[in-house]
Amino acid sequence: MSTHHLGRAAAVLAAALTLATATTGLTAYAADAYDTTGKRATAMRSDGGAGQCDDAPDGWEGDGLCLNAADNRKVDAYLARARAAEPSISHEVRAAAVLSKAELVGFDYRLKSPDSLKRKVATDLKEHPERNTDDVLARLGDAVRYTLQWPDGRYVKGVTIASTVLSGWGNDTTKWSNTWGREKGYKGLNTGWRAPGSRQLFEVQFHTPASKFAQEATHKLYEEQRLPSTSPERKKELQHQQDAIFAAVPVPDGAPALSSPTARPASAA
Repeated sequence: MSTHHLGRAAAVLAAALTLATATTGLTAYAADAYDTTGKRATAMRSDGGAGQCDDAPDGWEGDGLCLNAADNRKVDAYLARARAAEPSISHEVRAAAVLSKAELVGFDYRLKSPDSLKRKVATDLKEHPERNTDDVLARLGDAVRYTLQWPDGRYVKGVTIASTVLSGWGNDTTKWSNTWGREKGYKGLNTGWRAPGSRQLFEVQFHTPASKFAQEATHKLYEEQRLPSTSPERKKELQHQQDAIFAAVPVPDGAPALSSPTARPASAA
């Protein structure tokens, strides 16, 4: 995308954001540089049942949520394993960024904070009472996470190179959510991977500057939309506002057709 077109896209996005937030008084921001997908905890739960947490000092509470002492210890142990696995994963992601000429956005926030992770686990336990903490942690894919970004004109080639490099080093693809072809809503490419040695799950988001801007701009709107106290009417309004912001994001040529490395013909590598 030329400088002229990028500037125009940014202006359109800014105007859409102003329109979307004018009726709510909300400002576009991300509390955590990578917690921009609206995955915010909104309920209380422990293995003892909804709202029941023990009084042990080594339990966890925050934002109206809680984990009992046993659950809290399991999450702490998971965090320790993620921290141990992160350096080798980061080495490969940084190399993939260099080889694909990507900007590595928000690298300082590659590890999910303890409170953010515990909020997520507590919410998952509440929303899925059939699961236990081990189930939730086994599904958790973004305790270690990264964002790679390219200008529109280099996006498809950049994603192809970066994902092929990660796959070639033995990282298994566990998720490939390509929403560039959607008529409404979030635009981008969110991928999940499993590291070959540690078996640690990690997330890599592939963005353009415009799609990353829109992701951050809609974060607060999405948070409100997920609250149980938000009325159905208000949820629809919030969705319309998010759709308006993402509608202003240009779709790079070929982006909707991007597929995971394991799904590509051998000649594409």
